Amino acid sequence: MTTSTRGTAKIPAVLVLEDGRTFSGRAYGAVGETFGEAVFSTGMSGYQETLTDPSYHRQVVVMTSPHVGNTGVNDEDPESGRIWVSGYVVRDPARVSSNWRATRTLDEELERQGVVGISGIDTRALTRHLRERGAMRVGIFSGDTVADAATLLARVQAQPQMKGANLAAEVATKEAYVVPAIGEKRFTVAAVDLGIKGMTPQRMAERGIEVHVLPATATAEDIYAVNPDGVFFSNGPGDPATADGPVAVMRAVLERGTPLFGICFGNQILGRALGFGTYKLKYGHRGINQPVQDRTTGKVEITAHNHGFAVDAPLDKVSDTPYGRAEVSHVCLNDQVVEGLQLLDQPAFSVQYHPEAAAGPHDAAYLFDRFTSLMETAQMEAERA
Repeated sequence: MTTSTRGTAKIPAVLVLEDGRTFSGRAYGAVGETFGEAVFSTGMSGYQETLTDPSYHRQVVVMTSPHVGNTGVNDEDPESGRIWVSGYVVRDPARVSSNWRATRTLDEELERQGVVGISGIDTRALTRHLRERGAMRVGIFSGDTVADAATLLARVQAQPQMKGANLAAEVATKEAYVVPAIGEKRFTVAAVDLGIKGMTPQRMAERGIEVHVLPATATAEDIYAVNPDGVFFSNGPGDPATADGPVAVMRAVLERGTPLFGICFGNQILGRALGFGTYKLKYGHRGINQPVQDRTTGKVEITAHNHGFAVDAPLDKVSDTPYGRAEVSHVCLNDQVVEGLQLLDQPAFSVQYHPEAAAGPHDAAYLFDRFTSLMETAQMEAERA
C-alpha cells in the first residue's frame, strides 16, 4: 500500500527486519508500507538497471554505496517497463541529479511508480547484519503506516518466504514478441522469458540474431514453432526448485540437441535439468563487482550478479548426466559458488551471472559470441549432413 506525497524527506520511516532489528530514517520515494526479502547490492553505479531488473521482484534492495541518485533517471536505461524492487534503502540520497541524460530525479521516479523507500539509515550496519544473519523478510513503513514495534514485526513475520516462491510467470511477458536482428540476420533464437532484461535480446540482436521472446509458460512446441537455431533461457526471480515447467521444457530441448544458452535463473534450470540440486545462498550475490573464473580458459572476469540461489554441482569432477558429460565451467572466487555449467557432448552451456550487464562491467560479453559459435557449428554440421 502506498500514497504519493511530494517532499517526503522529512517524513519519518522505519525499517523492520524479521528478527526484530529496526532502523529509523526518513521516507524516500513513495510514502506507505512495503514488504519483501532484504538483500544488499554492492554496485556503485547502475541503480536504474537494478531497480528495473525483474529478478528483484519481491525484494527490498539495500544499496551499500552510500550516495545514490546523483545521475537521476532517464528513459533509455531501464531493463524493463517498470521498477520491480519491492522497496529501496539508501543512506544518503542525492539532493540534486546532475547528468545530461537525466529527465527526473530518482526519488521522483520511485514516488511516481509507488515504490516505498527509506533513507538516512546506516546501510553499512544493515549490510553487515544481513551478511551475518542472512537475507530475511523486511518491511518499510512511513507516514500513517507506522505503528508500535510489536505490530510492525508481526506484519513482517506474516509475509511469505522467498524460498519456495514461484515468481517467474508474474514478471514474464504474457504475449510473444520479436526483437529483430541488427543488420543481416544470421540466426533465429527462441528466448524463454523468466524475467528477461531488455539488454539480453539487444546483445543477441547486435550479433545478427532475431530473437523470439516467449512467455515463461512456453512449451517445447511453442519453441520449435519459430524454427530456432538456438534456445535461450533467461534470468528471473524466485526459487528454482519451483520451476518444474521450465525444467521439463529444457529437457525437451536437450533431447533434440539444439544449441542452448541460459543466464542466471536459466543456469539453475539447466542444473536441475541435468539432475543437480539447487539451494538458497545465505545472502546471495548482487552487484557489479563479483570476480568469476572461466575455468575453460583460466581467465578471471569482474561480473554483474543478482542471485540468491545456486546450483549444487561438484567442482572437482566431470559428471555424467542423461544428456552426456557436464562440468562446472565458471566459479565465483569469493566463495566457490557454481557460476556456470557446460555439457561436453552437446552444445549447451549457462552462467549464473549477467554477461549482458548494461551498466557494466562487460568482461563476459564474449559469452554471446560463444552462443553464436555453437549455432554456427550446428548449422555447418546440418549442411554437411
